[in-house]
Amino acid sequence: IADRFNTIQLGIISTERIIRLLDNDEHINDFGTHTTKELNGNVQFKNVWFAYNEEEYVLKDICFEMKQGETIAFVGATGAGKSSIINLLNRYYEINKGQILIDNINVNDYQLKNLRENIGIVLQDVFLFSTSIRENITLGNLEISDEQIWQAAELVGAKKFIQKLPNQLEYNVQERGNSLSVGQRQLISFVRAMVYDPKILVLDEATSSVDSETELMIQQAIEKMMKGRTAVVIAHRLSTIQKANKIIVLDKGEIKEMGTHESLLQENGFYWQLHQMQFTV
Repeated sequence: IADRFNTIQLGIISTERIIRLLDNDEHINDFGTHTTKELNGNVQFKNVWFAYNEEEYVLKDICFEMKQGETIAFVGATGAGKSSIINLLNRYYEINKGQILIDNINVNDYQLKNLRENIGIVLQDVFLFSTSIRENITLGNLEISDEQIWQAAELVGAKKFIQKLPNQLEYNVQERGNSLSVGQRQLISFVRAMVYDPKILVLDEATSSVDSETELMIQQAIEKMMKGRTAVVIAHRLSTIQKANKIIVLDKGEIKEMGTHESLLQENGFYWQLHQMQFTV
């Protein structure tokens, strides 16, 4: 009886959440009219403030600039605001104050679909559907040809392992990609992002859940992907971002430090402390 009561309670809570989600009428306004076939990839955050709940700001007066082809890395403790920045870049949320510009045009002025097609995102948790590799890459977009898929797969180093699978692109990856290794699932997510040939690439903890050997393989793929693109990298492993053009250290929603790997180590500040914790035995 007690077990059944607990099950009922869980069901009630889940139902409340589902109903709350269905009743939620919040949406991102898509009044922008500007479209472009190809972004240059220059990004500016100008005095950006953002809160999920009214005045509880998770980002406070964020200012930085990324030039075309640069790699910018964000580091900081969990909850520092790293993922919030990339969510705002894609307009998953609206900012409270300030401006976000891409190629000197406010992100609100871009047509939402056009903006997101030009920004490729690879997340830490790769979700694959129980369907073919082709469907997992195109996500039902019939405009993406097999030729584009193979080109993207070759770029990130996934072509060989896909060709070895039974039926290749028609291979069923099963629920959440259970029939593939962690590294293979991550490579599929890279191909998914690269078929659109984005000029801005976002990598959110893309190597944090893999072993060292797989990380090396993925790191090589990332270097190929970032070539000629503006890249935003979020990482806990500092070894993956030492070559970044600029590293931004966040703490409680504020920028504490900004510079190259070498310059930040010389400051003996937040970044130096993170480096000591990871590399000092």
